[in-house]
Amino acid sequence: MTASLTPDSRTPPTPRPATDRDALLDAARRLRSTVATRIVGQEQVLDELLIALLAGGHALLVGVPGLAKTLLIKSIAEAVRLDFRRIQFTPDLVPSDITGTELLEEDSATGQRRFRFARGPIFANIVLADEINRTPPRTQAALLEAMQEHRVTAAGETMRLPEPFFVLATQNPIEQEGTYPLPEAQLDRFLFDIRIGYPSEDDEVAVLRATTGHAVAPLTPVLGGDELLALQRLVRDVPVADAALRYATALVRATRADDPRAPTLVKQYARWGAGPRAGQALILGAKAHALLDGRAAVAPDDIRRVALPVLRHRVLPNFAADAEGVTVERLVAAVLEATPSPERSARV
Repeated sequence: MTASLTPDSRTPPTPRPATDRDALLDAARRLRSTVATRIVGQEQVLDELLIALLAGGHALLVGVPGLAKTLLIKSIAEAVRLDFRRIQFTPDLVPSDITGTELLEEDSATGQRRFRFARGPIFANIVLADEINRTPPRTQAALLEAMQEHRVTAAGETMRLPEPFFVLATQNPIEQEGTYPLPEAQLDRFLFDIRIGYPSEDDEVAVLRATTGHAVAPLTPVLGGDELLALQRLVRDVPVADAALRYATALVRATRADDPRAPTLVKQYARWGAGPRAGQALILGAKAHALLDGRAAVAPDDIRRVALPVLRHRVLPNFAADAEGVTVERLVAAVLEATPSPERSARV
């Protein structure tokens, strides 16, 4: 029997008023167009970043200096009515610089002393972790609980972070001296690994024109926290058929060299494959992509569209791959080509 991507009628999504849904989706698209007025080109990068936000995940932006990574994140924060903090990661940064620290205060009237916890910059809706690989692992690890659990434990107390909460980190791939590569456990916390390349010649000319004239006008906010949380709930409501779940699972399992369905290239050149969290990221990213595309259910194309940013940082090439120039992008492409796709559902 041919697998179908028709949603299971026994578990219908929670109904929402069409007007609310349409208004929210229109706001999401206006967010993209608003940020695009500030960022020249980089349409794919902007799409992937928006998908990550709607899916409720964190994103790692990797690119050489001067490609507007920081500007892109700051522009998104400016276009939403959310609290934004920037952390410049440096070798001397310590965990308390991120989470906060206890301060000893003395009451001038009574002379009594007490400790007060001063919250760090992690207590914000959008946190820009700039050049995250420039700080030691101990400080990088301070982000782990916050990214996964949306909470911080400090001074013997567990404190919830504000919702929505996103960590958007940047990383420079070409400077290795004085950097600390992120461990796999922390990389896995990022929903997407987004790569930013050089702009086209026309886009580069447009960048020069836009950045050497008068000061850029501020962006008008188009979304607030409540709207963003509602969009995230809409993403969760998008139905996924069993065939789509199995397709995402098959893609993830095919990245593991010891799996019988892994393509030859993976068996030869992959040292470590993706874990179950990659499947969760595939489905959430595919749901957000389908929603933004105006469709009512996840199709195989949605899963394939987000496969590279989901798997890129979760598949670890071995030494032979490094020696022979086999990139992780080639490994992911081999997985997509070798994994049979279910029948596409009718587009709604």
